[in-house]
Amino acid sequence: MYRFLLSRQWVILTLVALLLIPTMIRLGFWQMHRHDERAARNRLVSEALEAKPVPVERLTSPGHTVTRGERYRGVTATGTFDTAHEVVVRRRVNSDEEVGFHVLTPLVLTDGDVLLVNRGWIPADAPSQTAFPKVPAPPAGQVTVTGRLMPDETTEASGIKNLQGLPDRQIMLIDSAREAKRLGAEVLGGYIALTAPEPKGDTPEPVGAPGDEDAALNYAYAIQWWLFAAGVPVGWFVLVRRERRDRAAAAAQARPQETAPAAV
Repeated sequence: MYRFLLSRQWVILTLVALLLIPTMIRLGFWQMHRHDERAARNRLVSEALEAKPVPVERLTSPGHTVTRGERYRGVTATGTFDTAHEVVVRRRVNSDEEVGFHVLTPLVLTDGDVLLVNRGWIPADAPSQTAFPKVPAPPAGQVTVTGRLMPDETTEASGIKNLQGLPDRQIMLIDSAREAKRLGAEVLGGYIALTAPEPKGDTPEPVGAPGDEDAALNYAYAIQWWLFAAGVPVGWFVLVRRERRDRAAAAAQARPQETAPAAV
């Protein structure tokens, strides 16, 4: 009755089902791993944002690589903005998804080291974006700033290609090592996204704080994959029963014709 299971069609179908089950189970565990990663990241971000700001020199130094645990930590720094060496970062968007620039201004600290400060977003004032835009000036003289510590940007992490041959004083990625060569100075690793002093009047728009990633979605996807895995053998069994029933009905329909007596 179940000899049809040895047919080429059913052997292939059964093998595919047997491969799908462990694959879907594995995908479910992968989604749970993603859930745990996102939940851990959300905790790190929340802790960093809630922590009391500390002097930037406690967390970074020239050549330092900002770690995952240091990212978004509030830091303070005192120095003087060097607008003569200010650059803008291309292809950045604000909260309304408008394309413009981030303003990156070196802050010369009291000990002579340099801290890169992302002062915020400004709109592009020309369609071509080839000319250096009009940038609002930062506070003059010595100033104390507060910001979120950020790691150097890379193409791998940001997805932004570091193009060559850009217009003067324009960059694609914020890289403290590259900026140290350009400035000929000791530059602290990473940079800060400015949060204070708060913008007043004609100043760059602050870079928004990071939001929590929705880890619950990964949990839901994991359950979904496991339900799919459970549904495969059920579906296979339903198909087998239907095939057996159809074959039995076809055989019953053909049998009277085969045994019917010949006409005299």
